Amino acid sequence: MSIRWHENELATLHEMAEMFTVKQIAFRLKRRGYHRTEFAIAGKLNALGYSTRPFLDNYSCSEIAKALCLHSSTITKWVRIGWLKAKKRSVSCYQVKSRDLKQFLNNPPKPIKNRIAAIDPQVVRYLVG
Repeated sequence: MSIRWHENELATLHEMAEMFTVKQIAFRLKRRGYHRTEFAIAGKLNALGYSTRPFLDNYSCSEIAKALCLHSSTITKWVRIGWLKAKKRSVSCYQVKSRDLKQFLNNPPKPIKNRIAAIDPQVVRYLVG
């Protein structure tokens, strides 16, 4: 018998799926009053189209966009064009490794070179170290 996933629980899962490992998600759900096994969380993530093995040095397109003050669709467009190397995590989510982001920001494509040069250097340092 399986226990039905509540809306708040699913929203939390969606929020954490791109940034945390299954073990970390289980811990955070438990702190919020939900009790799920790592196996149940991995199964649900799989059913929702997320990878269950994220690397913590990765960024989602929305995280990059938020830091750079851009729309997330802009970052997704750069990935689809091939300017920014990323791995597909789900239907509409890409994960960008910090080293690929660093390479992109240091050597941007010509059409957006000025746009990247205008980004605050502190933000770039925050993202890629």
